[in-house]
Amino acid sequence: MATNNNNNIVTYICKRTVVSTKPVEPGKYFPFSVLDRRMEKNHIRMVYYYETTSLGEGEFGKITKELRETLSEMLSYYPIVTGRLVRDDENKWKVKCNDAGVRVIEAKAKGSVEDWLKNVNREKEHMLVYWEDMYHKPYYWSTFYVQLTEFEEGGLAIGLSCFHLLADYTSATNFMKTWSDISLGNKIMSLPLFHPLPSTRNKISNHQTYSELINHYKSSIERPIPMNEEKYTTISLGFSDQMVNAFISKAQFDGPSGPITTTPFEALAGLFWASISNIKGLQNGLIDMSICLDARRELGLDYGFFGNTMIYSKVHYDANLEGNIFVHATRSIGEVVAKMDNEGIMNLIEWLEKNEKNSPKIINGPGLICASLENLDPYLSVFHEDWFKPLRVSCYIEPIMSEGQVLILPGTPEEGPLSRVAMVTLKEEEAARLCEDDLITQFSPTILMKS
Repeated sequence: MATNNNNNIVTYICKRTVVSTKPVEPGKYFPFSVLDRRMEKNHIRMVYYYETTSLGEGEFGKITKELRETLSEMLSYYPIVTGRLVRDDENKWKVKCNDAGVRVIEAKAKGSVEDWLKNVNREKEHMLVYWEDMYHKPYYWSTFYVQLTEFEEGGLAIGLSCFHLLADYTSATNFMKTWSDISLGNKIMSLPLFHPLPSTRNKISNHQTYSELINHYKSSIERPIPMNEEKYTTISLGFSDQMVNAFISKAQFDGPSGPITTTPFEALAGLFWASISNIKGLQNGLIDMSICLDARRELGLDYGFFGNTMIYSKVHYDANLEGNIFVHATRSIGEVVAKMDNEGIMNLIEWLEKNEKNSPKIINGPGLICASLENLDPYLSVFHEDWFKPLRVSCYIEPIMSEGQVLILPGTPEEGPLSRVAMVTLKEEEAARLCEDDLITQFSPTILMKS
């Protein structure tokens, strides 16, 4: 492989295939759920940064070799990841577990990881997480890619990318945690669970179908999302525990029984909804927005469940309300979150199963999307006794087919339990203005990545 990028910052050494240490039983297949198939047009990219000592003479590749070996051992627990896509009798994708392995890219980067993080942007970060779109022979295409990049003056980046059809952010985070457990020789704390979604229920004759979620998915059928040629960029903002408490306090409002406190996600989503609406020209209104939440808890599933349980729902805003638009935005989000319960989600799954043939494979648009990726802590993925927890973790869900995307992730442990990182992807000129918007700057977030 041995190629350089345009700026000679990262050198790609080779591409390998890593297989599991234990063979998969023959004839094993994994079908996909209707929620998996909703994500067929998307993929996920994640980058984990670690601090290590600088590379001495002849030391390059030592860490990579160790990680390659533990990855091979870990893949024995993930036969769906090492398999390949085939079609079933209904022309739907399923995974044939043939232990074809995952693609691993080995690379090195100039400088140190600390210097890299001082000047990183979306384009540079994508150099650390390899991805290939599916080509005309899917049977030979790897659905997961791992890139191991060692920095010449110290540091490591682990890039993980995967086909969203197989896994959501929670599953990908657990994948990394299992790998780190094996690398440390620890007991695996997050074994993957492979089983179908909860069975649909027997209909009760007088049962009234909850329709809010269904209406949102139905609207995506009636209004397909056009391909967008706009150029996007991503900024990353860090909010400490103290900052999050500050805007939770500002977003508080009175309910029938007294003050109602919002969650960090609801307050952050409201903050960015109001701010992005403002920079798009709506000083006294809000653009269309949908939120995306992990529904494992609502479906009674363990967080080790491997697959997709991300649910999208449109947030409705009363334009006649007066007062603080940030507070109204946060309140509207909280009301939608409260409605995304087991009944509504099960009704949605049943509806999707009946209407799948008419349903598009992408529903993350056309308005602003704000997704909560807070359920699992990626900073628990420690791979070596001499390394500390990850310095930083980034995530991208692609492609962007909307007005923009806001991903809310946990912050570093040092910043406190309520700390959060917001990765905001917008059109280039909008991203620059967001960093200067008064609603954002009043909380003085740390700019982790510029446009």
